[in-house]
Amino acid sequence: MAKHEPNLDLIFQALSDPTRRAMLAQLGQGAVPVSELARPSGFALPTVMRHLSVLEQAALITTEKTGRTRMCRARPETLAATADWLAEQRAIWEARTDRLEAYVATLMKAQSK
Repeated sequence: MAKHEPNLDLIFQALSDPTRRAMLAQLGQGAVPVSELARPSGFALPTVMRHLSVLEQAALITTEKTGRTRMCRARPETLAATADWLAEQRAIWEARTDRLEAYVATLMKAQSK
């Protein structure tokens, strides 16, 4: 994988957890302090920070400390690159199923003769 491409292993691992997906969805509305991300989950701050670390390692978010507040922001470009990869995979599999469907139709046509 080229250096500019996202690490899909890290991204899918990060997205596999419902808490991280909820955090990412909340960040889709805009930058949020860590304390606000922690509130809905009910988790202790160290647990929230571990979740954020996974998201940050996957390049799904960035964090920035301003004074005593750590702000988190989503990185939609990472999700867009992941969506592009998924679209490519979908096109490959749709082409395969289209060819299989055509082959089965040919076999059924030949069998009916």
